[in-house]
Amino acid sequence: MNTHPLKVLKYCPKCGSAELHKSGDRSLKCAACGFHFFINSSAAVAALVTDESGKLMLVTRGVEPNYGKLDLPGGFIDPLESAEDAVRRELNEELGLKVKNLKYLESAPNEYVFSAFTVFTLDMAFQVTAESLEDLKPMDDILAYKFYSEDDLDYDDIPAPSIRKFVKDYFQSTKHKQ
Repeated sequence: MNTHPLKVLKYCPKCGSAELHKSGDRSLKCAACGFHFFINSSAAVAALVTDESGKLMLVTRGVEPNYGKLDLPGGFIDPLESAEDAVRRELNEELGLKVKNLKYLESAPNEYVFSAFTVFTLDMAFQVTAESLEDLKPMDDILAYKFYSEDDLDYDDIPAPSIRKFVKDYFQSTKHKQ
């Protein structure tokens, strides 16, 4: 099943016409009202939270896609929200975690298929220092959390390529510091 927006969207989101046609490699245009819809990336954040020994927190997804698989805590950035505020909000919603400090690390593209529709994302990774790692509670769309060393981890349990990259890059950077 093709989940690409150019294949899924059949009606104009503005006027409802069925005259919505492909217009280039990443857009659709309505012949009825002239509305031009571009397929752009959505912004998302991922938090790299570590414990005192340098182990990295990964969460178990409690929602589709990839229910039961490993992920970094985070999520989509809300409209008119900064990436930094999204990190703070997501960590609070998912774990009750309060952020002491955060630092932008890197970004990577991803495809997030939800409801048989591909949402292209630009995922931004942040190194996060928590105010405390005490009394964290999995909530919202996560089932559990655990701190991992690289030896504890099977990268095949992390389905999102961007998240797998962030985790690998984190462990690579810790090797260079030793």
